[in-house]
Amino acid sequence: MAVSGKCLLVTGSPGVGKTTLITRVFESLRASNPNLKVRGFYTREIREEGERVGFAVVTLDGRTGPLASSTISTTESFRWPRVGKYRVDVASFESVALPSLQVKEDVDLFIIDEVGKMELYSSAFFPAVLKILQSNIPLLATIPIPKHGHDIPGVARMRNYPGATIFTLNTGNRDAVREQVYSQLLDILPEH
Repeated sequence: MAVSGKCLLVTGSPGVGKTTLITRVFESLRASNPNLKVRGFYTREIREEGERVGFAVVTLDGRTGPLASSTISTTESFRWPRVGKYRVDVASFESVALPSLQVKEDVDLFIIDEVGKMELYSSAFFPAVLKILQSNIPLLATIPIPKHGHDIPGVARMRNYPGATIFTLNTGNRDAVREQVYSQLLDILPEH
C-alpha cells in the first residue's frame, strides 16, 4: 500500500502546461540532487509548420520514439487504435516507455507523463503503473481531467488510489503548483 503523499498526480485541461510542469520539476530535482535516480517518460508534441501532427514519447534517460501521429498512413498504421485524429503506435510506445517503468531497488522516483487514453491502449502499461504504485517508490504523474464527467477507468483508479495527492493545474496557478509539487517531492524523496 502506498504511503500518503507518495503518489502526486497533476491534472488539468489539454495544453495547460502539465508536461512543462513535469519537465521543470524534473530539471529542478536534477539540479538540486544530481545523484537522484529518476526513471520514467514524458510526451512531446510533434509539430509540422506550426500544427501538431503527433506525439513522441521521451524517456528521462533520453530515448525517443513515436507515440501517435495524424500523418502516418501505412498499411500497418491503419490497424493502430485511434484517439481523435491520431493513430497510436502501441508497439513503439511499449518498446520505448515500458523499460523505463521497471521497478528496481535503486530508483528514487518515477515520472510518468501521461497516464492517458493513448498510453492505456498498451495492455502492459497500466500493470506497470500499478507495480510502481505498490512499490512505495514516489510517483509523479500527469492524468487527464474527466471528459464530460467520465474518467478513463485506469485514470479513475489512480485518482482514487490511497494516499494520492491531486494538483489541478490552470493558467493562473502554474508557478504555485510547480512549487508545491517540487516541495512535496523534496519532503518524500530520500536524501543522497
